[in-house]
Amino acid sequence: MSWLALALTPGVGPARFLKVFEAGEEGLERVGELLGAELERAYRRTLAAGEAERAKERAAASGVRPVGLWEADYPPTLRHLADPPPLVYLKGGWSGGRPAVAVVGSRKAQPWALDFSERLARTLAEAGVAVVSGLARGVDTAAHKGALAGGGPTLAVLGSGVDVVYPPENAELAARLTLMSELPLGRGPSAGSFPRRNRLIAALADAVVIVQAPEKSGALITAALAAELGREVLAVPGRPSDWASRGSNRLLADGAGVAQDPDDVLEALGMAAAPGADRPKPDGAAGALWEALRRRGEALPDDLALDLNLGAAEVLGLLTRLELSGHVRALPGGRYEAVG
Repeated sequence: MSWLALALTPGVGPARFLKVFEAGEEGLERVGELLGAELERAYRRTLAAGEAERAKERAAASGVRPVGLWEADYPPTLRHLADPPPLVYLKGGWSGGRPAVAVVGSRKAQPWALDFSERLARTLAEAGVAVVSGLARGVDTAAHKGALAGGGPTLAVLGSGVDVVYPPENAELAARLTLMSELPLGRGPSAGSFPRRNRLIAALADAVVIVQAPEKSGALITAALAAELGREVLAVPGRPSDWASRGSNRLLADGAGVAQDPDDVLEALGMAAAPGADRPKPDGAAGALWEALRRRGEALPDDLALDLNLGAAEVLGLLTRLELSGHVRALPGGRYEAVG
């Protein structure tokens, strides 16, 4: 008898597996009684064919670890789901044990949303928070990159097998992350796999931050699932006229927490910013530019060049330095604003 063989049996999804699992070890002797004769025969065929052993060998060859619901190191928060996956495939280390925040949003995110996602994830990582996302284009990609820059762990939950990276242009990024999926190795992405993936993202996090999402968005599915699980849900405000922010603005109208700054997210977790989060003020020409930008609120580089009597190239170079140090952020339309 084998829980892994049952998890690999065609036709035995999360609900059916859970029905047997809740019966304890004797459930494996009662598969026919609990699931019917047809699925019992399928289970016996899977056992006889040695599918469990082959699956473990294939996973080991790819550096992947299958973790079953019956094992002690199965991610504990996934057990809270009504339909926990019988088996998850894990590539890389993920021990849990620390606060985790999911940062998700539009695949077609605007520049300000990408910048916010990256800065948020970096600050969270610096504060010791794990960042969870889905490796999708846009906000997800920015969040993973920010977490890496902050030196913290980041987990990508995939809508494909962990050996099939999607989108393909994120293959290099994926090689630096921990990857998780409930889909078997070799399985490509499909439309139906992403909503199911989103429930894992919601369950793995203590809080979910929606950075930018239109009215019909997978990020909103993640937010709804997180609320059902009792997780904190926060959203970043967008301009009222911005179609790409209508979904996240609707979340705020419905009572989601407001995330205008990384400190808002840390506060929702009951945490403070990392000791290094209060960066020293820039000095010299960079400091003068930063102060001018703080006075203006936001400005174009040409405006700042006139204010400070500097060349346009010098101002752009200073803005790049200040952006990398976290003192300014880029806004849509080529404008900049001061941070702090």
